[in-house]
Amino acid sequence: MKTYTYTRIFFCTFLLCLMQACSSILGLPSDPGRSTMGELTPSTAELRNLPLPKEKIVIGVYKFRDQTGQYKPSENGNNWSTAVPQGTTTILIKALEDSRWFIPIERENIANLLNERQIIRSTRQEYMKDADKNSQSLPPLLYAGILLEGGVISYDSNVLTGGLGARYFGIGASTQYRQDRITIYLRAVSTLNGEILKTVYTSKTILSTSVNGSFFRYIDTERLLEAEVGLTQNEPVQLAVTEAIEKAVRSLIVEGIRDKIWGKASENLTDYQAMINEYNKEQEENAGRTVGNKFPENYRQKVSLFANIEAQKIKDDYVNPEMNAGGKLGAKYFISPNFNIEASGSYFTLENKNIVKKNYVVPELNLEFLLFPKYRLSPYIYGGLGAMFSKYKPQYKAQVGGGLEYMIGNNTGIRASSQYDVGFKDNWEGMVNGKRKDQALRFALGINFYLGNK
Repeated sequence: MKTYTYTRIFFCTFLLCLMQACSSILGLPSDPGRSTMGELTPSTAELRNLPLPKEKIVIGVYKFRDQTGQYKPSENGNNWSTAVPQGTTTILIKALEDSRWFIPIERENIANLLNERQIIRSTRQEYMKDADKNSQSLPPLLYAGILLEGGVISYDSNVLTGGLGARYFGIGASTQYRQDRITIYLRAVSTLNGEILKTVYTSKTILSTSVNGSFFRYIDTERLLEAEVGLTQNEPVQLAVTEAIEKAVRSLIVEGIRDKIWGKASENLTDYQAMINEYNKEQEENAGRTVGNKFPENYRQKVSLFANIEAQKIKDDYVNPEMNAGGKLGAKYFISPNFNIEASGSYFTLENKNIVKKNYVVPELNLEFLLFPKYRLSPYIYGGLGAMFSKYKPQYKAQVGGGLEYMIGNNTGIRASSQYDVGFKDNWEGMVNGKRKDQALRFALGINFYLGNK
């Protein structure tokens, strides 16, 4: 008994040491980290590399705040923490400094600034009565020719969610992801007449991912071995807000140059033409973007021809059904971007080992639904009617199926699918037995050629 107890203690100690070593290998934190400088975003480098203006623009920001009122999403009851950082004005001012196009002036806490200047004046009057009357007074405050307004106007949770997992004999792994999104609006307002000179709009996704693995197995009737490992990573909301604001500032600068609202700061457009052309190209590409940073295109035309290689297996009244190879040829005509009518012919072999073997030519007519017709990868489902012809009288059936299509080129797609056939009668193999009609299961790989121009 003591030997068994000592063995368990040793095994537990070994597992703890192993888990500590694995945590170091996986890069999991095991010690407190030191304070560091803030991370930079890709948009920070773009801001800092902008061509310099002829002269800087004095600009004021009174407030640039969270206007969503959104609380942080929680799966365990209410969460009263806000989803968006509340210091977005400070983030915007830092972005304006990094651009080197503006001279930001203090306006968010202007009352504190005026109060401090009043204290300075009062102190000088009180304690410097006998000083030189010609001593220099406080210089005047800078005033802004342009004000920046706007804010974070939207925080959308779970814009995209998904995952993938598998488990076999107690060993399993899974991964999940969630994508949120924030939206920024920024506008420049003239202090001369209140005119809104320019408004820009940017958005940024926030990604959260998790990877988990587990092992659960009975070694014998009294011993159970269980192990788990997992890693979760969440993109910081503050960095996402920072990147969106920096992108908005850059867009405001470039569009201001292009539309000539910055005056003397950008009089010579030739100095900035390369940057304007790059921005115009980005705007053209963005015109076709949808939620999730996807860029759908019209890959599929009205007509297509396809060919499949199939594996077929019968489910009839005899035992020992065999898997056989076959093929299918057909054409599709799209009546809408999502729906098409498919006509095809296939070669089908019905076989039960050492009992029966029949070959059929099978014409089919299907209605197919393509879920994402403007994306490279799209699932699809279909259903229809068909007939099976051989030297015997024809057999009639219905079929349903589905699969995935991936466009490997502008006119070429590859497909993987499965199809389930069910007969109207129970005599495909020449025998009627039981209540269940004869059935078949098919798996196919194929290629689809789209004809014509987009």
